[in-house]
Amino acid sequence: MTTRAGFVALIGEPNAGKSTLTNQMVGAKVSIVTHKVQTTRARIRGVALQGDSQIVFVDTPGIFGPRRRLDRAMVAAAWGGAADADVIVLMVEAHRGITKGVEAILDGLSDIAEGRKIALAINKIDRVKSEVLLALSKELNDRFSFMETFMISAEKGHGCEHLKTWLAGEVPEGPWLYPEDQIADLPMRMIAAEITREKLTLRLHQELPYQMTVETESWEERKDGTARIDQIIYVMRDGHKGIVLGNKGETIKAVSKAAREELDEFLGRRVHLFLQVKVRPNWLEEKDRYSEMGLNFKDGNT
Repeated sequence: MTTRAGFVALIGEPNAGKSTLTNQMVGAKVSIVTHKVQTTRARIRGVALQGDSQIVFVDTPGIFGPRRRLDRAMVAAAWGGAADADVIVLMVEAHRGITKGVEAILDGLSDIAEGRKIALAINKIDRVKSEVLLALSKELNDRFSFMETFMISAEKGHGCEHLKTWLAGEVPEGPWLYPEDQIADLPMRMIAAEITREKLTLRLHQELPYQMTVETESWEERKDGTARIDQIIYVMRDGHKGIVLGNKGETIKAVSKAAREELDEFLGRRVHLFLQVKVRPNWLEEKDRYSEMGLNFKDGNT
């Protein structure tokens, strides 16, 4: 039996559906999915099996015009993920078409295209008519010679199996990189922090989500089979702390309950989750915070 294994980087603008596609391919939730842009901060790896192939999806942060150190580190992580991959899939939203952001990514792809397998996935196809799709596909392929073009809906699963089968045949021959039952290579502490951050992001509709981060401070395995997880939510101002806590602590209680329920399901056992909110005015400039997110602090240098 010839096995295959390799890395597939999903790149695109924020909100193009990369995290949704990663979760669809892996068949489990390994990547944070919200309606807000720029929610994926680290390169989350989800592991999918297709026949004798193991496909490791690198769900990169969205590529956008960076303004802050965190933004620059995220964009560097995205291009780093693409440069390290065996296959790159550019995701473009059908209804948004070729935006300035997509044009910038196409230029960047030209710089790293040599000797790489690069495919195009037009996502959210249910939002436009077929003639619009065909015109968009032609225009994108005129600008860059993609190996293959796929029309998909990551959310509904349309076209995803076809893409997965193609990727399974394109990753290099070789032994599998992860155990058969492993679905992600992020440490569980980081996945747990991402789950809580997702719940916060969904709950808070202001700009605040980009000015806070969540870290798992301790993880204790208990004799009764449950786990105690202590997490810290870092915010930049006292006012932010009040927003996260909510009136009489309602917001933090709701976030804690939602995160705990998802962790119970994800781990298949009971979790005791304890959240604390701390004000750290300069966390965006602290090297340790970046390490916790799986990002390189130096990549944020101007």
